[in-house]
This record gives sequence, structure tokens and C-alpha cells, in this order.
Amino acid sequence: MHLEANGRPWYRRLHWQILVALVAGVVAGALGGAEMAGRVGWLGTLFITLLKMVVVPLVLASIISGVASVGSGSAFGRLFGKTLGFYVLSSLLAILTGLVLANLMRPGDGIDLGSAKGQALPEGLSTPSSVPDLLLSMVPENIVAAAARADLLAVIVFSILLGIAVSGLPDGPRSTLISFFEAFFQAMLRLTGFVLAIAPIGVFGLVTRAVATFGLGAFRSMALYMAMIAFGLAIHFFVTLPVLLRFLGGIRPTVHYRRLTEPLTIAFSTSSSAATLPATIAAVEGKVGVSRKVSSFVLPMGATVNMDGTALYECAGVLFIAQALGVDLTIAQQAIVVLTALLASIGAAAVPSAGLVIIFIVLEAVGLRGPEVEALVGFMLAVDRPLDMARTAVNVTSDTCAAAIIARSEGETGVDIEDEDEDQRDTRPGAEG
Repeated sequence: MHLEANGRPWYRRLHWQILVALVAGVVAGALGGAEMAGRVGWLGTLFITLLKMVVVPLVLASIISGVASVGSGSAFGRLFGKTLGFYVLSSLLAILTGLVLANLMRPGDGIDLGSAKGQALPEGLSTPSSVPDLLLSMVPENIVAAAARADLLAVIVFSILLGIAVSGLPDGPRSTLISFFEAFFQAMLRLTGFVLAIAPIGVFGLVTRAVATFGLGAFRSMALYMAMIAFGLAIHFFVTLPVLLRFLGGIRPTVHYRRLTEPLTIAFSTSSSAATLPATIAAVEGKVGVSRKVSSFVLPMGATVNMDGTALYECAGVLFIAQALGVDLTIAQQAIVVLTALLASIGAAAVPSAGLVIIFIVLEAVGLRGPEVEALVGFMLAVDRPLDMARTAVNVTSDTCAAAIIARSEGETGVDIEDEDEDQRDTRPGAEG
């Protein structure tokens, strides 16, 4: 029997269990159809609910303890500047990739949607309609209510401010509060480990239900559009982010990517950066080797404001709609699309299909509106599930790249060490390495 380096057989490793569950879900959904989805789909719902249960307290404890430890002076300002700078750069590169592909491939020209079936936009998803609205939404008037709504952006802002306040206290109370939130964070990591232990079961339910509900007619008519988005995401995942890792962090991309199996499979299955956050934190700290000081700030912020895949999709999607309507956008209008997509992606909720809602902000910026536009967005929604899964994985990868690059820039030497045995660490909190 083949054993991993730490003595465990391969089938007891979480990332292999998740991959097997993902393949099994594809087969079960394709063969069992709606009946199978009805039987096992609830397992996916339970897994998502458990992940959402730990996200808010995990983010709260992580950021408060991390920011309080960093302090409110130049160290915090430097960390914030590096994080925001990387996220703007990576999102802009993703948008430009979508812009170039949409102009080269022109998937909207002469599109025939006769065999496709559109869908209504999901209810309950909203996004700020302007920059002032975005800024106002960041400040919670009631932090308990914001936490109950899982409004991560508001929770993050509150946690940063509280962490800064704690860092300015006298030594006695500061040490007490930092110790409390650090202990709370460790407890949440342990609880996260319990939740991730059932990840294979949850992934099986999620993938089975997703495969069973795909509409093949819509796929055929929207094939070129889907290929464009998929190709753009692949370029960002396999080219752009590895280049940033190599030249900004001095990190071999293959070394970094090998350590992301678990969070990426969960991101692909859940289509939610927020739901994946506990697994992302566990992998980046436990396997990539990023310190708590960096990960506690970079990753929660990234799960909320860094949406490379979503930004690429918004830009390319708007050009697709314009092409389908026979509207030629000028260079100036395409520049507006780029800028608006960058700003709108910051306000995107870290939940499934949120990008389809905020795309209306970008459409409105270039004057594309009306029932024809809404119908086209409905057709895009009909084929969005696999694309949403892929762009969530890209979003999460960008967050982990940011954490590794920033950690290296802060002088951390244990990040993505090349000669370390990959299987010596388990990303589940509390697991033996």
C-alpha cells in the first residue's frame, strides 16, 4: 500500500477525498439526474451552512488579533498599502484579459439564442450602485445585525477599527484582549477543522446537484461565450498569477499551487469565496507558511474585495451583450467598462452568481439597458454555474497569491519553501503534520 510521507495512505488525505467526491458527484449527477440531486443535494446545503456558520466569527477573531498585533502605525499602513495595491493590479490585469478576448473572439456576433432558455436573476443579491453607497455600506450602524447578515465588508471594517483601538491600549489590557482574541481564533480554527472533515460529503452533494440541473440546450447556443470566459480565466490562472508570483514574490508557481488543492476544490464546488475562507486560511497558514500577521488581514479582505474572476467576467460579459445587440463600443466606452468593472468588483458579494447582479452597474455605465439587455443576462445566468465555479477558484487563488507575495515582501522566509515535503503538512487545523 502506498503511504504518504507522514505515514497516511493517500485515500486518507483530505484533498484526495475531495477530488474523488467531486468526480463521483459528476458521475452521480449525470446518471441519476434530478432524482439523485433531490436525494443528496441537501448534503451540499448542510456543508455550505456549516461553513457560513464559522466565517463571521473566524474573520472577526482573525482580523482583530492580527491588526492588534501589527499595530496602528506604519506597519499597518504598509500592510494595507501592499494588499490594496496587489488587489487592484491583479483585478486590472484580469479585466484587460477579458477586454482583449472579447474584442478578438466577438462571441456576441450573430448569436442564436433560439434553443437556449433564460433564467430570472436570483433574488436577495444586491450591490452598491455608486462609490458613496459602497463607502456607506462598509460602515455598519449595528455590528450585531451586520454579523447576522454575514455582511463581511462591514464586519471587516469594524474588526480593523477595533484591532487598531486595541493596539493603542496600555500594555495590560492590550495583552489581555490580544490573548483573548487569539485564543478565540484558535478555537474557531479547531471548529473549522471539524467542518472541513466532512468536506468530501458536502462536495459530493453540491456537484451532484449542479450537474443534474445543467441545461444542455443553453450550453450549445452559448458555447463561444462560455469558451471566451473559460479561456480568460485559464489565462489569468495559469499565466498572469504565476507571473506575479514569480516576479513579485520570487515564488515558484508550481510550489504554491500544489498547496492549494483543498481550498480550490471547495471554492470550485461552493462558488463562494466567503464559504471557502476557512479552508483558505487553513491552507495558507498551515501549508503555504504565511504568518498569522499577514494572513489574518490579507485573506478576509481578499475574500470580500478581490474578485479577479468576477472582474474579468463583468468586462467580457458587457462586451458580449453589446455585440449581441449590434452595439459597437468606442475605445472611450470600453475604458469606462474597464474602470467601472474594477470598482464594481470590489462591491461584489462573495456568494454564488453575485457577478451577474453587479454586471448591471457596468452595463448602465455605457448606457446598455432595457428588456433585451435583461433577457441576455438571463441567458448568461442559464449557463453561469460552471463559469461561476471556475471564477471563484480564480478569485481564491488570487487571494492566496497576494498573501504569499506580501509575506515574502515582509521578510518571511518560510513561505512556499521549495524543498519541503508537500505532504508533511495537513491544512486542517489541529491535524498532525
